[in-house]
Amino acid sequence: MVTKHSLYRPSTTTEPRARDASLTRSSASDWGLLLVRLTFGVLMAGHGAQKLFGLFGGGGLTETGRGFAALGYRPGKLFAVIGGLSELLGGLGLALGFLTPLAAAALIGVMINAMATVTGAHGLWDADGGVEYSVCITVVALAVALIGPGRFAVDRFFRWGSGGWPEGALALGLGGVGSAITLSL
Repeated sequence: MVTKHSLYRPSTTTEPRARDASLTRSSASDWGLLLVRLTFGVLMAGHGAQKLFGLFGGGGLTETGRGFAALGYRPGKLFAVIGGLSELLGGLGLALGFLTPLAAAALIGVMINAMATVTGAHGLWDADGGVEYSVCITVVALAVALIGPGRFAVDRFFRWGSGGWPEGALALGLGGVGSAITLSL
């Protein structure tokens, strides 16, 4: 009778440590999601700061308010504040991974309005003034809400921190409702 002996037998004392170590190691996807969130979120926050404060070559609240009024948003300055705050706070929320579904909703709502009032009539490509840029922002914000903000996020300690269908639906639904209300005023 031939007996096979295993050369490797994991010790019961080291096995839990190995599992714990794998839980504390970060993966490439953790870092990739952080890179997307930080880049996208900080740039969107900067876009909002252009509208609100005139930073980074932006027109500031008065000029942005005039632009909003020309698009039919009255009072223009109020809608400039709403749009600017949505971009600033939504961007910061995504960058930090904080209240991610609400941050995504803020950006989705602003982009739906942009597509409906500014870029929608010009087709797809940004070179023609089309919706390309707004669609990209909307899709990234929705994707982060669906995927979740990841391991390096404030939200990882909360129930909604893992993303999912409900979080994506909340982001898209609130963004759509907010935009519909704004467009109806």
